[in-house]
Amino acid sequence: MSKSNRLLRLLLDFIRFGCFTFGGGWSIIAQMQQKYVEKEKTITSQELLDLTSVAKSLPGTMIANVAMLYGYRAGGLAGGFVAVLGMSLPPMVILIIISFFYSAFRNNYWVAAAMGGMQAAVVPIIASAALAMAKGSIQFPPCILVMLACMGLYLFADVSPALLVLLGVASGFLIGSWYERKGAGK
Repeated sequence: MSKSNRLLRLLLDFIRFGCFTFGGGWSIIAQMQQKYVEKEKTITSQELLDLTSVAKSLPGTMIANVAMLYGYRAGGLAGGFVAVLGMSLPPMVILIIISFFYSAFRNNYWVAAAMGGMQAAVVPIIASAALAMAKGSIQFPPCILVMLACMGLYLFADVSPALLVLLGVASGFLIGSWYERKGAGK
């Protein structure tokens, strides 16, 4: 496939993703999981998890960061820009339309009902992406305990997400080094 065809395909893929990226950045992960990991097998679940982790740690929106990182991986710098452009076009067009007709949309019962239904439909999409990422992120059994501890601390103790990430990093180093020493001793 020529570079221009690859870039056009990337643009069209991300335009499609952008049309259905309701509910935040996790829905793009679910769409990319389905297309690139399960159907085309151009990226592994672990690589998608790595892209997502890096994208979340960078400044800016996760969606644009994921688009740029995957686009760069698939088509170099031009691929990164094409993916971000494709991801941004649909929401931009929708926002322009909504802005133009804002007063009509603001108090419309049917628009509010449609948005409520759309939000409800996004929950299982996000949940499936989270489960797929959890499968790829747990390399060692003790990581399940780290995940559960972090979830508990976040939900019930109101611990800062930044602190939980640092806790995860420290736990990862400890668990990884323990398994490396255990493997080296064999």
